[in-house]
Amino acid sequence: MALQVAASAARSGKANLAQELRALIEQWRKGSSRARKPIPVGQPRGDREGLLSVSYPDVSPSDLVLLRSVREQLQRVLVEQRQYDELRSHGFAPTRKLLLVGPSGTGKTLSARMLASQLHLPLFTIRLDGLITKYMGETAAKLRIIFDAMADVRGVYLFDEVDALAGERGRSNDVGEIRRVLNSFLQFLEEDDSESVLVAATNHPSLLDKALFRRFDVVVSYQMPTRDVVKAVIQRRLAGMKVGVLDWTQIAHAAKALSHSDITLAAEYAAKAVILQGRKSVQTRDLVAALQGRRADLRIS
Repeated sequence: MALQVAASAARSGKANLAQELRALIEQWRKGSSRARKPIPVGQPRGDREGLLSVSYPDVSPSDLVLLRSVREQLQRVLVEQRQYDELRSHGFAPTRKLLLVGPSGTGKTLSARMLASQLHLPLFTIRLDGLITKYMGETAAKLRIIFDAMADVRGVYLFDEVDALAGERGRSNDVGEIRRVLNSFLQFLEEDDSESVLVAATNHPSLLDKALFRRFDVVVSYQMPTRDVVKAVIQRRLAGMKVGVLDWTQIAHAAKALSHSDITLAAEYAAKAVILQGRKSVQTRDLVAALQGRRADLRIS
């Protein structure tokens, strides 16, 4: 709430007041030993109701198992956002528009939740079912409402499955209204100078219009888990269980083509099976069977 007051003061030209408020907030953050959570401000109302859903995540960077390159990119965003005023005082804008691309289940949405949590901001998720309509011009008008909200209330705004809004122009199945929506979206992205963090995510970057990539400060590419990531995901999920001597080569082979979330689900399944059978520890065979079962569920050969 105090950050919102500071942002409003800055927009009103009261730079000294805004700076003093932010300095006090930063001083409190450094001196407080208690866990801090954003104060809920309730669900969006009026024109924004049905377009945005708000949550207040509690996710730390250690909750994500990612490649080092991805982790470093996200950490850089956090550092720049925390040094917002310092960068602005030198004429630079902190990174605040991110495009996350990669396969489903590799941590894109969780990354947005982590950013909101670590910046102590609400996470506003754009509801595509309320945004995209069949009526000419209505979707673009609703996009305007969302970008106005970004200027009014600082937060992390997540456009998940952004390819539904920003598909490549000129495709054979393209229609005029879709082109107008894309053009509006590109224009709003270009004009947006709010203090909010905008995160767009897609599982299908090849479907995105090429002009979209230039509207983002950074493009973060997520990959399917490597052997080391598979091991880290399983170890993290089984931290509360006794585990035998595991054959990671065999486990990694069974996890081939599975995402982070798939591996997590398989590890949970294996752990629960051990508990229900009254056994004391998770063995390689338990994990391999669970991973193979997940592959079968997803029809992965």
